[in-house]
Amino acid sequence: MAVTSSPPSHSRAFGLWPPLALVLQRITQAVPVLLLITVLSFLLLQLAPGDFLDPLRADPSFSQEFIAQEEARLGLDKPLVWQYLTWLGNLLQGDFGMSYTYRVPVLGLIASRAGATLLLAVSSILLTWMISIPLGILGALRQNTPLDRALQLFSYLGQAMPSFVLAILLLIVAQNVGWLPVGGMTSVDFAELSVGEKLLDLGRHLLLPTLALSITSFAGLQRITRGNFLDVLRQDYIQAARARGIPEWRVIWLHALRNAVNPLITILGFEFANLLSGSFIAEFFFNWPGLGKLLLEAVQSFDINVVMAGLLLGAIMLILGNLLADLLLMWVDPRIRPDSLL
Repeated sequence: MAVTSSPPSHSRAFGLWPPLALVLQRITQAVPVLLLITVLSFLLLQLAPGDFLDPLRADPSFSQEFIAQEEARLGLDKPLVWQYLTWLGNLLQGDFGMSYTYRVPVLGLIASRAGATLLLAVSSILLTWMISIPLGILGALRQNTPLDRALQLFSYLGQAMPSFVLAILLLIVAQNVGWLPVGGMTSVDFAELSVGEKLLDLGRHLLLPTLALSITSFAGLQRITRGNFLDVLRQDYIQAARARGIPEWRVIWLHALRNAVNPLITILGFEFANLLSGSFIAEFFFNWPGLGKLLLEAVQSFDINVVMAGLLLGAIMLILGNLLADLLLMWVDPRIRPDSLL
């Protein structure tokens, strides 16, 4: 009987390293997705009354010459399709326009705020995972014990509490404690401090917004970790490993954890994608100079160039988050190949 072989994957057929093949596939898929998002975003903003420059015309601080330049740059005197193509052409050339609120180029403004949001997001993700993963595993190993029930209760309370309520409670705690700052990223005399004092000052300012972001995320991730771990512990290969006399710590940390971590890595990709939407509450209440606060202010003031750049940035972060999750899955589980992730 003739043996038929399955067709080779694209990465093997072209001799590409699997992670590189996955990156190329995601880039190819991202182009039409980004174009569609730009179209929908542009049409959505067209629903607002008036045009983009109405707030500028009502502000005497803007000269008529500047308004005329913006009208020409945005093509407001041309049909809607031409306006979109003009705006898209500007983006492809790296021209995101000027922020009408801050009077600086949008690209530079976003770059100046990206570091603060990235620092807050990374610290929140690290704290969330460092706490929720061990506690989720502990709850699974101590299933239905008082400790497990206490962890579940804390998880339910964390998920039920709105983020803005938690931020207000943390602000009240900071005011009562006294040594925790209630806003900003650094102190007034930050430039005069030594390197160690600067790190301590930054950490003090970072603590409260990080907790505000981490507690709600921690609650959900702990429950998911517990459920995944319980499901893996019931599998036959875990029972077989125990029957062969493999030490319990090895069964837990090498066999069970490795197979329970895949869904968590997928969640990590979504957390990265939701940095902008998830961080603006903490940034707003704690006056953290990040992208979330910037985009919220841009929407309120109808700073159109910043809003459009923020929408595009959110789409790019969604694509990068999914790519990051897929690359981590390939690293953790060698059985996963680019074709299985399409």
